[in-house]
Amino acid sequence: MSIQWYPGHMNAAKKKAAEQMENTDLVIEVVDARLPEASTNPMVEELRKFRQRPCLKILNKIDLADPAATAAWTAYYNAQEGVTAYAMTTKKPADVARIPDLAKQLAPHRGVPTKPLRIMIMGIPNVGKSTLMNALLKKRVAKVGDEPAVTKQQQKLYLDKNTVLVDTPGMLWPKIALPSDGLMLAASHAIGSNALIEEEVAEFLAGELLVRYPELLVARYGFKEIDQMDAIGVVEGVGIKRGFRQKGGDLDYEKASHTFLGDYRSGVLGRISLETPDTRKARLEEHAAEMAKKAAEKAAIAEEKARAAANGKRGT
Repeated sequence: MSIQWYPGHMNAAKKKAAEQMENTDLVIEVVDARLPEASTNPMVEELRKFRQRPCLKILNKIDLADPAATAAWTAYYNAQEGVTAYAMTTKKPADVARIPDLAKQLAPHRGVPTKPLRIMIMGIPNVGKSTLMNALLKKRVAKVGDEPAVTKQQQKLYLDKNTVLVDTPGMLWPKIALPSDGLMLAASHAIGSNALIEEEVAEFLAGELLVRYPELLVARYGFKEIDQMDAIGVVEGVGIKRGFRQKGGDLDYEKASHTFLGDYRSGVLGRISLETPDTRKARLEEHAAEMAKKAAEKAAIAEEKARAAANGKRGT
């Protein structure tokens, strides 16, 4: 299953962000700590690198993520040139309060009356960008909602007299290359529900948790013999445990899928990360191998057609 979701306003948002980047000193990119790379928009990196702007990479929602995975991702990003990683949750005011000082450290030549520090806050939908904006300013200036892509336009606001914040709409990119990225984004509610089939997303999530966090499934749902279950069995098990039945007694698989995804998104399943630097590397290598195989098959077919055409010409 390949999930793609790119509402029309995102294209306009990208153009506006590219224009604004020229007048920006620092990019704050907010990602979901449970899936940092899958929730990193490659267009953001492209724009900031073109203008050579430093990046404060905020791994948000660490209260929902696996602490060990978060530590690995923080080290991974801190090893990148021009990037400083900061793991936090907007639920803790003390975490939010550290951001202005971190930002000023990345652009020490700005933040004075004659040269205000200009910060652009970027990120994909539903990673907590607007919540962060409101927390930084200590007032509600950005719309916050459960559905992705709530913010539709840029806002320019003053954090203090020497610091300007530009809030941008949540942007995805036109084509998600890795199918697993689309599924992770869908599971984490960064993609609109109109672009996905919840049952398939729930099965993907169940498969990941069976490999990485089977003990959390047992703790939440009381499953027996978890090592003998598959992804569909997990979702069915949620429905059976919750008594989700349709008229006639059949299992309500759709409701079970919705509930299972909700348990993950809210954190009641426990602190879960859907990727680590190591699993990310393995997925990229697997994807590259698949693409190389397809390219080779395509080249072989083209060569065979060319040979057949040449033989046909010689026979006439």
